[in-house]
Amino acid sequence: MRKTYVLHIEGKNRDRLLDAARHDIHRYLRRERRRALPEGTRFWDFDYRFGSSEADAQSVREEDITGLIDGVAQSGAAQFYVEIVARPGVGEPRKRKLGAAAQDGGGVHEDDGDGGADAGDGGGDGGGGD
Repeated sequence: MRKTYVLHIEGKNRDRLLDAARHDIHRYLRRERRRALPEGTRFWDFDYRFGSSEADAQSVREEDITGLIDGVAQSGAAQFYVEIVARPGVGEPRKRKLGAAAQDGGGVHEDDGDGGADAGDGGGDGGGGD
């Protein structure tokens, strides 16, 4: 996504244009993350650039984009440029850690946790009364 958002449109509220731009950016990220991953990758990675125009756009982090848009709003600038390019993330799949429950037979226990003599009641509420 490479887009210049104009913030001075006749008949449109500037705050609504800023909200629409934020929503458009987050909607694009959600849509790209839902795409099928290429073989051998486990996530989508994104490259971000932000600036007042395409010529002076700088590389930024994802978490900085909302703050940068707020900065544009406070400065009164007429427009801003955002570039987001999706690329497959490179890395090995995470290895699953085996917990104690998986090692001792699946974690199935006959006790309901209340420790009482009526352990087979299946209630599990810890109460034991009528």
